[in-house]
Amino acid sequence: MASFCAIASATNCIPYSSSFSSNKSSFPNNRRKYPAVKLTCKAKNDDQRPQTTSKNDENSPGKLDRRDVLLGLGGLYSTSLAVNPMALAKPALPDFKDCIDATQPNGTPINCCPPAVGKIKDYFPSATTVRTRMAAQSFTVDSDYYKKYSTAIQKMKNLSLTDPRNFLQQANVHCAYCDGGYTQQGNPDLLYEIHNSWLFFPWHRWYLYFFEKICQNLIDDDNFALPFWNWDAPGGMQIPPMYNSVVTSPLYDFLRNPDHLPPSVINLEWSNGDVTVPPNDQIKYNLAIMYTQMITQSKTPTDFFGSPYRAGDETPEINTAGQIEQTPHNHVHSWTGTIVDPNNPIDMGVFYSAARDPIFYAHHANIDRMWTIWLNQLKGTNITDLDWLNAYFIFYNEEAKPVRVRIQDCLDTTRLGYTYEDVPIPWLDASTKPKPRTKAKTLPSAPDPIQVFPITLDKPVNVIVKRPKKSGSESSEEILVIEGIEYDKRNYVKFNVYINEDDVNACHPNNTEFLGSFSNVPHGHRMIVKTNRRFRISEVLEELGARDYDRVLVTLVPKSNPVKINGINIKFDP
Repeated sequence: MASFCAIASATNCIPYSSSFSSNKSSFPNNRRKYPAVKLTCKAKNDDQRPQTTSKNDENSPGKLDRRDVLLGLGGLYSTSLAVNPMALAKPALPDFKDCIDATQPNGTPINCCPPAVGKIKDYFPSATTVRTRMAAQSFTVDSDYYKKYSTAIQKMKNLSLTDPRNFLQQANVHCAYCDGGYTQQGNPDLLYEIHNSWLFFPWHRWYLYFFEKICQNLIDDDNFALPFWNWDAPGGMQIPPMYNSVVTSPLYDFLRNPDHLPPSVINLEWSNGDVTVPPNDQIKYNLAIMYTQMITQSKTPTDFFGSPYRAGDETPEINTAGQIEQTPHNHVHSWTGTIVDPNNPIDMGVFYSAARDPIFYAHHANIDRMWTIWLNQLKGTNITDLDWLNAYFIFYNEEAKPVRVRIQDCLDTTRLGYTYEDVPIPWLDASTKPKPRTKAKTLPSAPDPIQVFPITLDKPVNVIVKRPKKSGSESSEEILVIEGIEYDKRNYVKFNVYINEDDVNACHPNNTEFLGSFSNVPHGHRMIVKTNRRFRISEVLEELGARDYDRVLVTLVPKSNPVKINGINIKFDP
């Protein structure tokens, strides 16, 4: 039988250059040339990963584990050297050898590139102790924990800007990955992005992991763990006290929305210009939103994590964000960020600067906690696709050294050395209810989608959408798809979606008729993009007593800058 290395050599493994560098020219022109690297296919016995070796002897893994290639090739492995094992798995990978300027929402270039470094080593977590990340609202400003965390952040801010552990440089890591600082490896004309796809959850998990490790190092406390902002439970639905103590605190950020400081209750479906409702009502709405997003709308890994993102894909052109990334993630960013200038938000309200606010890390710790809840309490499953498992990122560790990490190595938080405080999850019992009515509902007259779309959504639109007829080979789960949503990434964008509701002004997030929303947190580079938004509606129609309807009323209500909608369709989940 031919060896794996023979197959890899015969099929032209793509070499990988493993050094950071910065090219200040704007995408996609003036690409910097780099020396060729020497290719080897030696694999260590412990990880069985094919490697490339550059002139300075840096090790760089191939895209597939040897075990995965053997399994994927099956019988073909033993019969043909013409098979290209790399064609079986093509994860979207960032090209770190050439970092370019990212772009602010106002179109101005911004340099988020990391300081130049040398060798990049593979990193495999192997924690010996497990720390507990606690809810941020449980700490007062006179607690020992607050003193430790604020000391860590202050020390991080005091580091030289040439140190990648510096607080601003850590924020720039998010900027570079999220605002077009890198192109795709092997596809220099395509930007790489970790939002709006299945990369969202694992990238942010690794990002917080190393941020936490840097904090531990700076305060010399290996037991330190980041807090999480428990905005999914009533006790955490305000900005936690530790982030809002005094303006001189390292955890304070003066660019938060002044109208949303305590005692304001967070709105997990916030729209710019929303009228404030009584706190108890907002809490009720928030719990229903969490139930909808985590349970009703997150039935599959694709629902929860987002759609696949592979080499050659142009996100979000063919990609859709996962349910949690859309809501509540995006809305917590927008609600927290400033509205001093709605057309040019900064810090939490826009991705390039979001991580400059220390509360970003508590927000994303709770997003990460949703991943653990979805797996453990809700019995969800992780993605098993090799293109997801073998995707990798590069971060700086606590010693300011660049390390390469894979998604497959972050799936178990105990291996990473942390777990989350066991706090109540009240939204598990907060399902939505149909709006009370005094008479039986009849659908109003409205045009067919083909008569309306494409359209610029600058006012509410009603359409009657025909439901598909089920065939024996199709799933019974129906998906409402808002197709071809075109918008400018630089703008804050949001519109709400309702089903079988003739009075949207009287419909709230705890009503079944409210399906959810589409939103965009401003971020830059390629400006006009197109994507889809999906909603599961079979369970919804059952609750509304509309199981036997052959048509449904769909209403879109703009809450921000106009977007273009190209169509609405109902299809069965494949």
